[in-house]
Amino acid sequence: MNGRRITPLLCASVLWGTTGTAQALAHLHTAPPAIGAARLLAGGLALWLVIAVRGRAALAELIAPGRRPWFLGASLATAIYQAAFFAAVARTGVALGTLVALGSAPAFCGLLARELMGERLPAAWTLATACAVVGCVLLLAPSGHAGADPLGIALSLVAGACYGGYTVCVKRLLSSGADPLSVLVATVSIGAALLAPALATGAGALLSPAGALLVLWLGPVATAGAYALFANGLAHVPARTAGTLSLAEPLTATVLGTIVLSEAWSPARAAGGALLAAGLAFSALRADEVAAGLDEPPATVLG
Repeated sequence: MNGRRITPLLCASVLWGTTGTAQALAHLHTAPPAIGAARLLAGGLALWLVIAVRGRAALAELIAPGRRPWFLGASLATAIYQAAFFAAVARTGVALGTLVALGSAPAFCGLLARELMGERLPAAWTLATACAVVGCVLLLAPSGHAGADPLGIALSLVAGACYGGYTVCVKRLLSSGADPLSVLVATVSIGAALLAPALATGAGALLSPAGALLVLWLGPVATAGAYALFANGLAHVPARTAGTLSLAEPLTATVLGTIVLSEAWSPARAAGGALLAAGLAFSALRADEVAAGLDEPPATVLG
């Protein structure tokens, strides 16, 4: 199996999975949207630095008539995801908000890829995704006494839809020959600009030593680096598969929570981790088969 095709996607998800633990270790008393805004701003600046070193950018190509809708869709999804996700977990709690957002993302990826790009949804993808989502439920399901806030659940679903929408839009741009780094720097920068007002409520805490270290990790590493890896992997697999592989994020978050934050590890969570890992492994195997031409390739020509 040629792991090089799916390794960048898994590495990106692992980096994203560190963000919750990093925020917990920073012990900052600031609004979560401010952290999200700072994350995108620092990540965007890191990507601009890479473009400056490289010496060229192809930003103008992103507003060409055939690419403009996908570029705008990816940019809006970047900002809306941050706002919706942090608002959701504030209402429902981290466990339930994360479960609904990340658990629904693969389904949104698959459905949007089918409707907008003509990708098939084979039985193997359905099996792998179902296995991974059930594992995610066992990993992140809250205790029975926790109440479910309807608006919080709705916002989590919005976040999951934005995750899926971003994946499909970026896949479409890459399939049309758009420069990956230009796509990343433009979408992250616009997302940061849209969320910039949130920094007014939390800039003070972020300027502390702990806040600065957190932003340095979340921005250049867990945003710029992770998005670059994600785009690299997305160029070689269908969008539906990228959505399933992204569930490595909650698996990473759970493992780190257990080891670093001493969170409880129950038999149900152990079973969930095993199911999620099995779903990811099967999805990774199928991704390589598709890339090797053993399955029908998705339709990716811009209309």
